[in-house]
Amino acid sequence: MSSPGVASVETYQSHLRELLRRGQAANSTGSIESILRAEDLGGTIEQIGQLSNGSGGKSYAAIETACRNIFYDLLSSTSIEDPAFGAVWNLFDIVSILSDLEYCEPGLVFWLVEELLDSQTIEGCRMVFDYLDSRRERITTKHFKQKNLIILRACNELLRRLSRAEDTVFCGRVFIFLFQSFPLGDRSSVNLRGEYHVENVTTFENVQPEEENHQNDCMDVDSKSSIKETPENTTASVPLPATVTQNGTSDHPVAGSKSVKLDQSEEKLEEAMPDMDTLYSIFWSLQHYFSQPTKLFEEENLRAFKSGLQSTMSKFQNVHQDQQARGSTKLPLESKRALKRKRDGQQDELSSSFNPKYLTSRDLFELEISDLAFRRHILVQALILVDFLLSLTPKAKKKLEQTSNKSVLYAYTLNDENAKWANNVRNDIATYLQQGPEGKFYYRMVDTVLSRDKNWVHWKAEGCPPIARDPISAGDFAEAAKGAQKACTNKKIRPTAMGTLDLKFLSEDHNIDGMEKLKSPSRYTVPTIHSFKGPIAMDECDIEMAKNDEEKQQAIDARASKLWRTLRIASKSKLNVFDKIDDGHNLKPLFESESVGLEDKTERNGTDVGTEEQAVKVDTQGGEDHTSKDQNGSNFTQDSAVH
Repeated sequence: MSSPGVASVETYQSHLRELLRRGQAANSTGSIESILRAEDLGGTIEQIGQLSNGSGGKSYAAIETACRNIFYDLLSSTSIEDPAFGAVWNLFDIVSILSDLEYCEPGLVFWLVEELLDSQTIEGCRMVFDYLDSRRERITTKHFKQKNLIILRACNELLRRLSRAEDTVFCGRVFIFLFQSFPLGDRSSVNLRGEYHVENVTTFENVQPEEENHQNDCMDVDSKSSIKETPENTTASVPLPATVTQNGTSDHPVAGSKSVKLDQSEEKLEEAMPDMDTLYSIFWSLQHYFSQPTKLFEEENLRAFKSGLQSTMSKFQNVHQDQQARGSTKLPLESKRALKRKRDGQQDELSSSFNPKYLTSRDLFELEISDLAFRRHILVQALILVDFLLSLTPKAKKKLEQTSNKSVLYAYTLNDENAKWANNVRNDIATYLQQGPEGKFYYRMVDTVLSRDKNWVHWKAEGCPPIARDPISAGDFAEAAKGAQKACTNKKIRPTAMGTLDLKFLSEDHNIDGMEKLKSPSRYTVPTIHSFKGPIAMDECDIEMAKNDEEKQQAIDARASKLWRTLRIASKSKLNVFDKIDDGHNLKPLFESESVGLEDKTERNGTDVGTEEQAVKVDTQGGEDHTSKDQNGSNFTQDSAVH
């Protein structure tokens, strides 16, 4: 494709070829990892910018035509496996630089990439994606709104060409590129209307149950040539295994016994568990409900789903128990061989068990059921559907009443009986998923994903509000940092470090020597009872006048401390008045003087103290002995009154 009649196209084309020449000099190997930058291209970029200034859309069209001409020439003459194909990667880098500088259309580089993907095989597309992965941040940082639809269209077209069974890893690369390119809250991959993938239909064989097959086989046999056998003879003809008693002797069952007694729970389990042919149809029919959960809004479908899931869970549990029994009887040699294979670097069975869609052949059903990864895959599907049912309970629907996207809200409400069943089934599935190798880790991973998915469902029900927040300005950040630093800094510097002894007493009263201060009687003299009377009264006043519980508690603790010291001092001299103290509330007897206490006791004994004192003071003419006698008698009387 050429445009000889357009001078501007030829001018831009000559400049682009000059840029390619300089790019070839900077990237002589032509590898994808070597990225061209504007500094490697010299001043030719500026010349293109000068030519495009003031031209507007005309320059965009001319540059696009020039780029396409060069691109088609390189694509027609060079194979993608050829090292010379590095010129195409250099052209893409040049176009990306021009689009960042707004000299051409922002989406031009992805238009060229889209055409390159359409012209290549799957192996060639892998190499194109190597280029996209290495330049993702560079080509999606600027002008993404003009590029997002082109990226989405190119990736979707590529995904339609890929097989999810054979190109699973490549499909994952494409999805990862999309997830990393688009913002987290972009609506391009959000199913706002809540549509289900109804095209995903699971087909399986129509297998007749085992009983019908047995009846059909019996009809083909001639009844005359058959030999009738009684149940006793049939049972006797089968050698029964021997059992070992506690004494170690072998105990053989008696020939002709009709049946072997089983545990009642095992009998019920076997009665509830259908045969493999019946379970085959029940099991694969669950996929219809997994792909269209709204079918469960009908009571008949919900009842069938509950029955089918219960049968599947019973069979899975039975298979797990059988595998545990076989695993416990494994020989040491087999375990050593398994350990040797693991040490040789072979991949673990669970790490390579991914399948985009399982085969539904009846011949493979037993093998699939015995695969732990298969059972976990099915139970995770059931867990997702059970969580969907639990989101339809009245309590769960109440949380989404104020949401705006009504298309993902359903009028159906799960009743209490079905909600109880769903909770029980969810607990059973969770318990089963935690069994087996790395079961705890596996269930924690599944539970984390489903918990986050609930947040996404709530976000979608709210109409997908913007998740991203605008970055704060440099001034706001500096102001916030300054405020945080100011809040964390101590406003008042401590005069002494924490935990050090307060030495203020050494600086007070400079006229008194430090040794004299240590000799002060207040340091070793026991305080009197009356010295606590005033502080206790102040604490009682603080208790009554406290504004909050904290101040009241502090006053109560201070009063209790002073009261304890007062009682300790009083125990040495006024132990006889302790019975008058009402649990620390009546402290008046402690602070009364001894004379007041003596008068009270004398009045209670009916003795006039004043009369006795007059009796002591007799006429001195009676002699010294008489006075001493009266004094002794008076002292005796006082002692009696005291005691």
